[in-house]
Amino acid sequence: MADKTILIAEDSSVILNLTKKILELQNYKILTAKNGGEVIKQVESNKIDAILMDLNIPVKNGMDCTREIRAHQDKQIAKIPIIAVTGNANNYSMEDFKEAGINDYLPKPLDFDALVITVKKYTAE
Repeated sequence: MADKTILIAEDSSVILNLTKKILELQNYKILTAKNGGEVIKQVESNKIDAILMDLNIPVKNGMDCTREIRAHQDKQIAKIPIIAVTGNANNYSMEDFKEAGINDYLPKPLDFDALVITVKKYTAE
């Protein structure tokens, strides 16, 4: 099975590095983005199998990035699974997530078992 590529959009280096290590142990290839502008650049220049999208990233927040990806002309890009990661999920409802095009969400602090299970669910062949 070819390695799957996960884009982690997260502005906290600590969380980013931890999440990256955990997913690398599961043989995922990891790309990172520190802000919303980088997210869009990454999806346009790499084949990405899923995105872990922190909703509070700078430049463009995760909700705006998600909407932009869903509206992308390139159909492959528009349908990348997006898993929202948020410390304040109660600011958003599942309806908000659905409306933006988010597939699933993980609350912060991240439960790493849940992280692995969720990522596997969206990257399984």
